[in-house]
Amino acid sequence: MPDDNRAKLAAGLAKIGLVIRHEAWREAGDHGLTPTQTQAMVAIDASSAGRLSVGEIARELAVTQPTVSGAISALERKGLIARERSEDDGRVVHIRLTAAGHRQTQAMATWPDVLLRAIGDLDEHEQGVFVKGLMKMIRSLQEAGRIPTARMCSGCTYFRPHVHAGSDTPHHCAYIDAPMRDVDLRLDCGDHAAIKTEHAERL
Repeated sequence: MPDDNRAKLAAGLAKIGLVIRHEAWREAGDHGLTPTQTQAMVAIDASSAGRLSVGEIARELAVTQPTVSGAISALERKGLIARERSEDDGRVVHIRLTAAGHRQTQAMATWPDVLLRAIGDLDEHEQGVFVKGLMKMIRSLQEAGRIPTARMCSGCTYFRPHVHAGSDTPHHCAYIDAPMRDVDLRLDCGDHAAIKTEHAERL
């Protein structure tokens, strides 16, 4: 891709990032939280076990453990999270949401209307192309160690790309045994199962 096109895309993503950060601060402020506290709660709620260690939260958010520890202490004072010792290893402390924390997380979990409206201006084909492009970018950033590993179709053992070539649903998910459109590709799936390294290249 020519350098000017890359610069245009980077500038465009930066503008969208500004909107997301602004909305994150506004939404968090409305609930008396910081964006980090909000993101920590969402990460815990999205985890398969409903609980995470401080280290796991730090990896999910790509921030330092001291930053997460400060956020967790503040959330604990607000009664939104609770700490519990692991039954398998007493040295490990897990963080889970309280009932109040879960209710608040659900209230904060939706994307800002302004962003959803902008995405809605794209037709289905454009949305599919955008999802595939984002997936490639995220994968590249993951491999460079710049962001935490995401639970995407492209790294999932259940994903079968382009097995229904020529149809409107070219991909297949073996977990739900159903065909998928480009726009159906997931960037963060709770049923994700990481593919073995030696098979990752085929995706």
